[in-house]
Amino acid sequence: MLLAASILNSAPNLAAAEEPARGHFTLTHEVRWENTSIPAGDYEFAYDPNNVSPVMTITKVSGPRASFMLMVPVREESNGMDSNRILLETSAGGSYVSALQLPECGVTLRFEAPRATVKQMVKAVTGGSASGQ
Repeated sequence: MLLAASILNSAPNLAAAEEPARGHFTLTHEVRWENTSIPAGDYEFAYDPNNVSPVMTITKVSGPRASFMLMVPVREESNGMDSNRILLETSAGGSYVSALQLPECGVTLRFEAPRATVKQMVKAVTGGSASGQ
């Protein structure tokens, strides 16, 4: 099941200028982002496609401040038809971020499922096939 958190973007088009993407979003509940737990709250983000390492930073701006630096494993061109949003997927371990869509910037940033979620899925598949024999 896919869920979306609200997101607003204030970045210029990445395809045209390759400038950093910046914006803000709100998480209504705690989520896993790669292997990091991100609490509910209001955040600002920045992603610079010109950095040597594909890294995105997010900073919590509501409540106690916290900052996170996340690797961006996959960057895809976006068609600009969708709205800006964070895609959340649900697993037995809770919600996790699978993508940050920024069509106004012409890019979608994809993120890997948390390691614990991958292990739980493998265990469920292995356990299910073993009980069927």
